Amino acid sequence: MRTMAERGWWKSSDDDIADVAEAFEAEHTEGEPVPSFDATDEDAQVRDALGIVIGVSAGLIVLLSVAVVLLWLWAGMEGVNIGGPPSSLLTWEEEYRDLTGLNDVEGDGTGVVLCIVDSGIDLGHPDLGQLELAGWMDAVDGLEQPYDNEGHGTAMAGIIVAQDGLQGIAPGVSLLVAKAIGEEGTGSDDQIADAVDWCVEQQADVISLSLGGDQGFGSGFFSTDALEQAAEDAIDEGVYVVAAAGNDGEDDDGDVESPGSVEDVICVGGITRYGNIWVGSSEGDNNGRIWPNPILPRDDPDKKPELVAPGHEVPVLMAGGLESGTWWGWSSGTSAATAWVSGALAVVLEAHPEMQREGPSGGAGAVAQMKAVIMENSQMKDGQSEHDDHNGYGHLRVDLLLQALGNSSDDSSEFEASADSTSERPLTDELQVARRSTARVPPVNSTKPSE
Repeated sequence: MRTMAERGWWKSSDDDIADVAEAFEAEHTEGEPVPSFDATDEDAQVRDALGIVIGVSAGLIVLLSVAVVLLWLWAGMEGVNIGGPPSSLLTWEEEYRDLTGLNDVEGDGTGVVLCIVDSGIDLGHPDLGQLELAGWMDAVDGLEQPYDNEGHGTAMAGIIVAQDGLQGIAPGVSLLVAKAIGEEGTGSDDQIADAVDWCVEQQADVISLSLGGDQGFGSGFFSTDALEQAAEDAIDEGVYVVAAAGNDGEDDDGDVESPGSVEDVICVGGITRYGNIWVGSSEGDNNGRIWPNPILPRDDPDKKPELVAPGHEVPVLMAGGLESGTWWGWSSGTSAATAWVSGALAVVLEAHPEMQREGPSGGAGAVAQMKAVIMENSQMKDGQSEHDDHNGYGHLRVDLLLQALGNSSDDSSEFEASADSTSERPLTDELQVARRSTARVPPVNSTKPSE
């Protein structure tokens, strides 16, 4: 005979035994039937409930996955940006703005024409959605629509004109972009020189050259280098030419790169967020040399580099469609420092239109005056009292430049260019075949996505 335990009515608990005993007593005394205590019914109910929970959860996961995919597809088709720059990039950006005094001044470069010569620009970037490009030139492929198949140019442009995610230094400038750097990150002398000439023709006030290469033979005495000649011609027209010092600081060849080596070009080295020199920033040779390429000793305010600016882990825009797969990243190199100074000059020139190219005091003399102001009003490192071959005359301080010039054009004294401020173009027009590469972080890229 099977016992009740064998029939599965209970599992040997005292409470279950008492319940069944009461049930039998009730059956005999009151005629009530004994209830069924079949555990299989209870197990079935648990299984049914568990199945419902699993089914609902799986359905929710599927719906969520579908929603994410649809949102991603919609964002891709409509150009909608989901999210924004990582908080670390925003923090670094703010630290650099504080370091350079940018947060203590007003202005966004409105009324200033700034030309970037680089690898192009990706106007599809979400931080460039408000940008109306003032002009475009492609010296590489001759295409009519702006593009950037290398990414460096978009990164540099973002430092100056980004809005919404990162915040550019001078988003109000009229921006010209000349593509002279190809997909491999290099461009020939004649391409870059043609791009500089185009910037001048388009009435640029500032030309930003985040690139560099070997100096032309005889640089400092005379130049056979097409790009150096183009930079000199631009300065003679009253254009502020800003160029990178170079990134060979860990294996320095002894001087800054060309065209930053040109006397009146504003050459820029790089620093970290703590104001220390970035390890890759190139040093200048200001004592002169005979070999391997003769150069004259440099005098104030033209010693190289003239100043240093943000050049380590600088927040930048990443061109879409490249390998990074993200819109924002960081860049280390004197390229970024060059863009910072170019944007800062636009802010200064907005406050002092008389020093712009077409201003009443514009011209080569205005460029010389600006360099003197930079020499006297950059922030030197502790213990520094004169030009340093790495730190220049100090790091960029936009607020001090504006204070030195006066807060508005009405406070600034006018000056005129000296009669001998222009220089003759060298007799030779031979174009150099040497390649120039955009300033990079050793050993490969200058832009990295933020993780």
